[in-house]
Amino acid sequence: MNNVQLDRDLLLRPLQAVTGVVERRQTLPILSNVLLEGRGGRLTLLATDLEIQVSATADGLAPDAEFLVTVSAKKLLDILRTLPEGAQVQLEPKDNRMQLRSGKSRFNLQSLPATDFPKITEGPSVLAEFGLPQSALRKLFGLTQYAMAQQDIRYYLNGMLMVVDGQELTLVATDGHRLAMVRHPLLNSYQHQEVILPRKAVMELSRLLADTDHQVLVTLLPNQARFEFDGIVLVTKLVDGKFPDYNRVIPANHAKQFDIDRALLQQSLQRAAILSNEKFRGVRWVVASGSLRIASSNTEQEEAEEELEIEYAGDALDVGFNIQYLQDVLSNVDAATVHCAFGDANSAMLVTTASAEAFKYVVMPMRI
Repeated sequence: MNNVQLDRDLLLRPLQAVTGVVERRQTLPILSNVLLEGRGGRLTLLATDLEIQVSATADGLAPDAEFLVTVSAKKLLDILRTLPEGAQVQLEPKDNRMQLRSGKSRFNLQSLPATDFPKITEGPSVLAEFGLPQSALRKLFGLTQYAMAQQDIRYYLNGMLMVVDGQELTLVATDGHRLAMVRHPLLNSYQHQEVILPRKAVMELSRLLADTDHQVLVTLLPNQARFEFDGIVLVTKLVDGKFPDYNRVIPANHAKQFDIDRALLQQSLQRAAILSNEKFRGVRWVVASGSLRIASSNTEQEEAEEELEIEYAGDALDVGFNIQYLQDVLSNVDAATVHCAFGDANSAMLVTTASAEAFKYVVMPMRI
């Protein structure tokens, strides 16, 4: 590798894209590093945690600049962030180190052999491949990802189900207490395929996808999924397991139902949450003719009560919920009103919106 001169922003943008997968504590030291490769006027950066791999490319490198080196992802990112915008950066290898110069600043970073850097090998057979706007996939993730489990022993819940069937894409997430599902049309028709994306891959994609009409190409492979957009390629291993039958969980024909202003409900829940039990996070919904009463209390015998007007003339209902589960859905849908449908005090509530007809959110009741 010769001395390489490049613009700080040319290096920083792809570096910010790939460093999200780098864990702070690694069993293998090289996994804390990022692989930098320059070839044919293009800069490619790659990072992995052995389960997820992200690469990002940027054009604008000098045609004769060729290099292959690994350095600490976090340290390189911190250095570049603190350099002024538009600064010129010079990279130079020295034995097991890489020297970075910019103006009168100089940094010597430890380097590990690029030949030791692990890469995920992509499978040869493709189960399905489809494209959709980045903004669409980002919105679909936003409507569902908060319902994924965290560190559940049922490991298949620590991720998101992606189903391709006919001309429809379905995303489902559940932690066993609530479930979020959304559907989106596809241009072409596909045979039925189901994969479970790991939680970390979903969160990373949500961070990387832009709110644009630029396409993201999704490729489903037997044990992997690949997402390619704007010079970024994310490859993730899939969660091996059987996702629960989500169609059985979604209630149908609930008789008790009403529409309510999303912002008003959200604000009422925020206030009620202040005095809810910190451990159980319970809130009571008392539905009566023309009103919804929201009540919470805690171990200090403190109480909060909110009352909202609703158009409802059905039977009275007194049901408890985890207040966080209600706040999650209200902060992730952008509809002006939400539709709430109930069976009885022991059955799940179904939340839908008129603006996203293909979206359904199910939350189980809790005893308070």
